Amino acid sequence: MAKGSDAQKIELPSAESIAASAQEVAKGGLPPVEKWNPPFCGDLDMRIARDGTWFYLSTPIGRAALVKLFSSIIRKDGDDYFLVTPVEKVGITVDDAPFVALDFNVAGSGEDQKLRFETHVGDYVIAGPDHPIRVAYDEDGEPSPYVLVRRNLEALIDRKSFYRLVDIGTHHQGWFGVWSGGAFFKIIKSEELPE
Repeated sequence: MAKGSDAQKIELPSAESIAASAQEVAKGGLPPVEKWNPPFCGDLDMRIARDGTWFYLSTPIGRAALVKLFSSIIRKDGDDYFLVTPVEKVGITVDDAPFVALDFNVAGSGEDQKLRFETHVGDYVIAGPDHPIRVAYDEDGEPSPYVLVRRNLEALIDRKSFYRLVDIGTHHQGWFGVWSGGAFFKIIKSEELPE
């Protein structure tokens, strides 16, 4: 756009400028990205793969601290994902869920059981009414389990952790599932559970 034009062109920020902004706003914990409404600047060539690997310009981001920083400013609006700072909002691609739950700990048993999940970016969450577990099935019947981490952002529960959930599962009102935080989370109908 020519200099002196009355129209303002919003330039797509770089990953480096977003990282600098994120570092500034993340000093006091998780930034309140849901309260910010900056202008949309376009789509950034950034992608989160199903296994939780972040890519920028098709290259994996190898610095864990940088991934953690970006993960603190991610927001989901509708079906779309964005990195948001007080002054910019850029679209990114998420193949499945923005986080991966790599492990969980069990405290208590039965209805008093609490399952504490850890994500690949260091978030911890206890499954319960505010952080539900859900299982989606594809057309081949393959399960994809998720736990809500924050706002409307989920973590895909990795395969080994899902097998552990199944190992501690129980039947309740015609369903097989798990208890956590006083809530029962359905995995599969009891009658459909393979022998």
